[in-house]
Amino acid sequence: MILVQKCVTNSEGNEISESSKMSNLTGGKTETNLPNQSEVALCQDLNGRLDGVGSAVVCDYTCHNDGQSGEVSQLGTRDSDGISGLNADPAAITKSAKHESDMTLEDMYNARYNFDEDDDDSDWEPSEKQIEVLRWFCVNCTMINVEDVGNCEVCGEHRESGILRHGFFASPYLPEEDVNQDELPVTEDSEDSCKQSSLSSSTAIGFDERMLLHTEVVLKSHPHPERPDRLRTIAASLATAGIFPGKCHPIPAREITREELQMIHSEENIEAVDNTKRMHASYFTPDTYANEYSACAARLAAGLCADLASAIYSGCVKNGFALVRPPGHHAGVKQAMGFCLHNNAAIAASAAQAAGAKKVLIVDWDVHHGNGTQEIFERSKSVLYISLHRHEGGRFYPGTGAADEVGSMGAEGYCVNIPWSRGGVSDNDYIFAFEQVVLPIALDFNPDFTIISAGFDAARGDPLGCCDVTPAGYASMTQMLSALSGGKLLVILEGGYNLRSISSSATAVIKVLLGESPVIDIDKAVPSKAGLRSVLDVLKIQMNFWPTLEANFTKLHSKWGSYAFQDTREQSKKRRRTGLPMWWRLGRKRLLYRILSKQLRAKSSCNFSC
Repeated sequence: MILVQKCVTNSEGNEISESSKMSNLTGGKTETNLPNQSEVALCQDLNGRLDGVGSAVVCDYTCHNDGQSGEVSQLGTRDSDGISGLNADPAAITKSAKHESDMTLEDMYNARYNFDEDDDDSDWEPSEKQIEVLRWFCVNCTMINVEDVGNCEVCGEHRESGILRHGFFASPYLPEEDVNQDELPVTEDSEDSCKQSSLSSSTAIGFDERMLLHTEVVLKSHPHPERPDRLRTIAASLATAGIFPGKCHPIPAREITREELQMIHSEENIEAVDNTKRMHASYFTPDTYANEYSACAARLAAGLCADLASAIYSGCVKNGFALVRPPGHHAGVKQAMGFCLHNNAAIAASAAQAAGAKKVLIVDWDVHHGNGTQEIFERSKSVLYISLHRHEGGRFYPGTGAADEVGSMGAEGYCVNIPWSRGGVSDNDYIFAFEQVVLPIALDFNPDFTIISAGFDAARGDPLGCCDVTPAGYASMTQMLSALSGGKLLVILEGGYNLRSISSSATAVIKVLLGESPVIDIDKAVPSKAGLRSVLDVLKIQMNFWPTLEANFTKLHSKWGSYAFQDTREQSKKRRRTGLPMWWRLGRKRLLYRILSKQLRAKSSCNFSC
C-alpha cells in the first residue's frame, strides 16, 4: 500500500498535512485481518518554516481492516521561537530582488521580503498549495524509498518483486510479472516426491500458518523487522526448490502445554504472554509487540520445537528444521524481550532431556547474544551453551555475552561466548572460530543432542546485523555440527530480517540436513585481525575449563599473537597521548580544517534546515 501525503498551506498561515490511500492491500486471510506495517509512511512537513506564526501539523492515518476503519491522529506543533535567526536580514534584500507575483506565501514568510507599503494586497487570497509525497517500503529489507525509484536504494530489490511468491529464486531487479519461469527450479510432483522422501529422507520441517497472524498492529512510521513475511519467503523458497513440501516430512503442529512451559519459564512469563490474547495490541518492551494471536503463535512455535526434538532424539526422523516465529533466544525465565516471547531452543532442550538425552549442546549463531538461553542454563552442566555474536564491549544489543561470562554455581565453562568486536564479520571468522573453539569444546562435551539457534541476521545484507556471512558459510557450520550427536540435530529459526538473505541461508542449511555438501573450502579460512583477536581472548579464558584448548591457544599465539594485538598496542599509545593539547595531537592544519568544517556544517544547517 502507498500513502499519499498532501501538505496544504491555508489562509491562516498554517501547514496542514493530509494522508490518503492510493490502494488497499488485498489477499490472504492474514493480510485482511491485520494491518500491514508497510501501509504506513511518515507525515513530513513542508520545507519552509513560518516566522512569527506558530504552525501546526496534523497527520491523519486511516487503516482499513475488512471494511472497518480505525483512525490514529497525531497533532504536533512548532513554535516560531525555535527557528529565529534562520531567515535573511530584510535590510539586505532590495525590492527588485523578486517580484511578488513570482513568490508563494511560503517564500514571503521564509525570506522576510520587504515590499512597498503601497502594494495593495487587500483582495489577495492565497491559493492552496498541494504537494504530493509518495513513499514505499522495500518488501525485502523494509527500508523507505521515494515514489520515483523502482528499486530499493538500500538492497536493490524491485518494489514489485516476486520474492514472497518464489522466494530468493525471484529476480531482485524485475517485477513479479516479468519473472522468467524457465529460470526457476523445476519442482517434482508433490505426491511422487513425498513417496520418495518417506524412503530416502528423514528430515522434518515444523511449520504452521497460524504463526503468520503474530504481527504488529499499531501503525508506526516503519515496518517492524520481525514480520510474517520472514516465514512466507522461506516457505516460498522451499516450495520453489521442491524441498518442502516434497523432500521433507511435515510435523503436525500443537500448542505447548503449560506444564512443559513451566520447565523453563516462570508463571510471570507464562501469564504475561497468555494475557495478550485478550488484547488487540500490547507491548512487553518498546520493540517486542503482541496482538490477540501472539500467545497462540508462541505456543505453536514452542510445541513444534518440543515435538521435533523428541522425534529426532527417539529416531523417528534423523534431523529437523523448525520454521517458527516469534523467535525465542532473548526470552529468559521471567521476561519476554527482543522480539521473543517463549524460549524455543530451551524448550526443545528440555524436551530432548525428557526423551532421554543426558547432555544437550546449543550453538547460537544469531548476531545478537542469546541472553535468555544463557540465563536459563548458566547453572546447568547438562546443557552446554555456545554463542557467536556481535558484542563490541557491550554496546551491541542486548549487551550481554562477554567472553568472561562462563556460567556460575559450579557450571563454569558451560557458557562459551565468542564476542565479535565489530560488524562485517565474514564466513572466515565464523569457520575459524568453529575450528578453534566450538568443535574442540563440543567434541570434549560429547552431546547426545545438538540444537542450533539459527538466526540469519549475521547474513550479508541484513539491516540489523551488518555482517557478511553467506549461505555457504551457514551450510558449512551446519555440516560441521552434523558430525556431533550421531547426526541428531535440530535447527531452530531465530532472527534474520533481510528476506533474500534469510531465505537463501535457511534453504542452504536445510539442503545440508538432506545430505548435500556445501560448496566452500573451509581449509582456507583465514580470519580477520579482529576475529583472530576475539578467538584468542576466548581461548585464553575457556582453556581454564577445557584443557583441550590450550594447544590451540599456544599454537595460534606463537604464530599470530604479535600480529593480532598490534593495533591494541598502537591504540594504547594514542590513549596515553590524550593528555596533550589538541593542537599538538592533531597538528595546527588539521585543527584548522576541523574548525572550518564545523563552521560550514553549522552554516549549512541554518540555510537548509526544515
